Amino acid sequence: MAQHGDRLDIARSCLPSGSRSRPMPVAALPTVAKPIHVPAMKVEALRSLCAVIEHGSIAAAAPTVNLTASAIGLQLRQLEEHFGRLLFDRSARQVRPTAFGLEVANAVRGTLDTLDALREHGDASVSGRLRLGVIESAQIALLPAYLRELRALYPRVEVQISRGVSQALLQDIQAGRLDAAVVVRPRTGGSTRLHWVPLRREPFVIVAPPGLRAQSPADILRRHEWIRLDRSATGGRIAAAYVERIAPGKRPWVDLPGTDAIVAMVSAGLGVSVIPATRAALKRAYDFKEIDLGASAPVREIALACRGRDAENRRFLAARHAFEQAARGVG
Repeated sequence: MAQHGDRLDIARSCLPSGSRSRPMPVAALPTVAKPIHVPAMKVEALRSLCAVIEHGSIAAAAPTVNLTASAIGLQLRQLEEHFGRLLFDRSARQVRPTAFGLEVANAVRGTLDTLDALREHGDASVSGRLRLGVIESAQIALLPAYLRELRALYPRVEVQISRGVSQALLQDIQAGRLDAAVVVRPRTGGSTRLHWVPLRREPFVIVAPPGLRAQSPADILRRHEWIRLDRSATGGRIAAAYVERIAPGKRPWVDLPGTDAIVAMVSAGLGVSVIPATRAALKRAYDFKEIDLGASAPVREIALACRGRDAENRRFLAARHAFEQAARGVG
């Protein structure tokens, strides 16, 4: 019987002359095409598309969906990548929807309305405790409407509320001491480890005594005592940066932690301040003048934040739904 070595020798002898020292050619393996990544299509992006078409521009649509113009622009580009077609004609000074963009908007508008209607019903089966942090101004402006919505839509969700400034509340979320918080979102956008839900945008204004004559914001700040919103809060730092920009070197007369106290001081003729636009109840309670800062006005964004991994938690989704309804109701 031929041994294993003999069989190898016989196989080599069958090779053509001159090929014994060269390896046998290996057939080329077929290449596998890499999958093409198509961005996921999100409901929020479709809602923004409809809003831009309805209101005529990205800037006009932004407040209606509680997003910045740049965030809407990113959503529209992602939708265009998803469909592989342009939704807007950007060759003119103002973006105009293409025929395909109008077709997509018409196709989804009814579905979005249906989804909104379904969300209105809530879900009584959602239960448990939600540890919620809320900044002071939102406790007055948003919290009553939020709790009313939550009780009506999700009666079995129990809320434990803590008060604090934005930075401390965000630290409590990251440390696991809170499940969610209503805060002023940092101007840098905030931690990418957190999930952010925009609720409302609040422009800053100057509040001044009622008899103040018309002057520019810079003149008002130079000629009157400045009552500064406490800089331990994000809103206070935004206001202070604006004052430094238009009245460099201006020193505060006093720091106060809340806008209600500031308005009371201003109404008494003790100075002026830069604070977020005041609510209607405060205007009825005190006599003061609110001065619009125009296009240069700083803006703060009130947002609901949670840890990224908790964004789909049913209790957080209930809180998000109730806060969105509350923000829509209070404007």
